[in-house]
Amino acid sequence: MIIPFSKISLAGNESKYVHEVLDSGWLTTSSKAMSFEKQFAEHIGVKYACAVNSCTSALHLAIEAAGITSDDKVLVPSLTFTASAEILRYMGADPVFMDVDYGTGLISPAILKESIREHPGIKALILVHYGGQAPELTSPDHGGIMDICQRNKIEVIEDAAHAFPAKFRNQYVGSFGKAGCFSFYANKTITTGEGGMLVTNDEAVYERVKVMRLHGINRDIWTRFTDKSASWEYDVIAPGFKYNMPDLNAAIGLAQLEKASIFRSERQRCASCYLKKLQEIPYLDLPVCHVSMEDHSWHLFPIIIKPGAPVTRNEFIAHMAKAGIGTSVHYKPLHRMTYYKETYKLNPEDFPNTEMIWKGTVSLPVYPGLTDSELNYICQTIHKILR
Repeated sequence: MIIPFSKISLAGNESKYVHEVLDSGWLTTSSKAMSFEKQFAEHIGVKYACAVNSCTSALHLAIEAAGITSDDKVLVPSLTFTASAEILRYMGADPVFMDVDYGTGLISPAILKESIREHPGIKALILVHYGGQAPELTSPDHGGIMDICQRNKIEVIEDAAHAFPAKFRNQYVGSFGKAGCFSFYANKTITTGEGGMLVTNDEAVYERVKVMRLHGINRDIWTRFTDKSASWEYDVIAPGFKYNMPDLNAAIGLAQLEKASIFRSERQRCASCYLKKLQEIPYLDLPVCHVSMEDHSWHLFPIIIKPGAPVTRNEFIAHMAKAGIGTSVHYKPLHRMTYYKETYKLNPEDFPNTEMIWKGTVSLPVYPGLTDSELNYICQTIHKILR
């Protein structure tokens, strides 16, 4: 068999909606993007949503709107993609890297409290929902991450690139912080090819993001060019960015959104198979799901090859590739990346859990359309490699 690590499902209305855009003659941001924003906000249960060209753009807009500026200190887990930290450097702010919990790959309230104690004056937290599940956001004793941040006047920006449609205590991820940022990259739980979405309940954040995503112009582009009045004038009220989502991408997103719950269920089916069929392998640590299976988006299924296994992590990946099975690694930690390591004098010994994850982690295929026979083949191959 040949089983890729990721495979896009485009069996819905994607082609229909894209052709509607082509037939309209208006290919950039317009009615499809507005519809996508409206429907996504309704799905998440927030007041506002802004479609942009990537989750990185959404994160950048979020911290700009939150007032993060030069020399501010912002907490970021080291086990994440570089976008979670690089957007801080755009603003001249400094990431303060944290370790994560070994089982989930998430920060915990204990880790957060220790980081705040060690680094006074933290302005914000980039909260990464690694793999597709939320950390302990709230708790009955008010000891959750959101509770701690509120007491310490720390703004929370949710990096929910992995986590649509995920929930915590019956509330959608992305709706807890000042802003939530989602990715629609090609391998994500729903896709627009390239794209992202910022959601918020804060009107001031929404109004700022709307302006800053398109050059700081105080009028939407489709209003400027489709308004039947003679008014053409616009103003630039801030040095903004070029982050808008074209209707061609939004059309795909609308079709994907219609099937989001089905996609999530299909990913859970894959995860359930792995959890059942790989649990007896002594050389593996499987991901810990601390929420209900239904509240996890299952964007990733990262296993960890333990020390003492008959093969190393890289040898395991090579064996899987030889068997026709695609895998990936999420992630090489940011404290090991040259720029962050050298700029902030980072020591791997300060991130013991992240180091243990990184040295053995491999992400298995998990996507809608992965058949039971393919899942069985993947599991059988893993058993053979690690026997």
